[in-house]
Amino acid sequence: MCRTSRIVFMFGLVAGGLLSGCSDDSDVVTKIEPAIVDEIAGSELKRVTLTQDASDRVGVETGVVAAAAEAAQTILPYAAVVYDAAGDTWTYVNPEPLVFLRQRIVIENIDGDIATLSEGPAVDTKVVVVGAAELFGAETGIGK
Repeated sequence: MCRTSRIVFMFGLVAGGLLSGCSDDSDVVTKIEPAIVDEIAGSELKRVTLTQDASDRVGVETGVVAAAAEAAQTILPYAAVVYDAAGDTWTYVNPEPLVFLRQRIVIENIDGDIATLSEGPAVDTKVVVVGAAELFGAETGIGK
């Protein structure tokens, strides 16, 4: 599946699979509140807090930011990189369980599945490597 198809498929998960669920009674549909999206004072960014059920459905996985060979640079899995419509690069950090914040990053180089950064999260910061597209959709309202 090509990258574009995967992104469209993932946004479909946000719109469909995460936003509603069925109870044991197949005639009754209940709404699941998969995420709480809170404004961050003084920022256009938002904090996304998932329910455990939503996190399990999306299959959120994290990796960590590591030190690069160059002292002023860090590296992270390329899977943690999110591009917005303007082409700006971001990653979702995971400061506490089920809480995610989008953080701007500046990529210096991409080598296979590793992105070298000149700006971004500190070493040992958890970043989302699976589920970032769904978090972006929840934060920005894509798929509603």
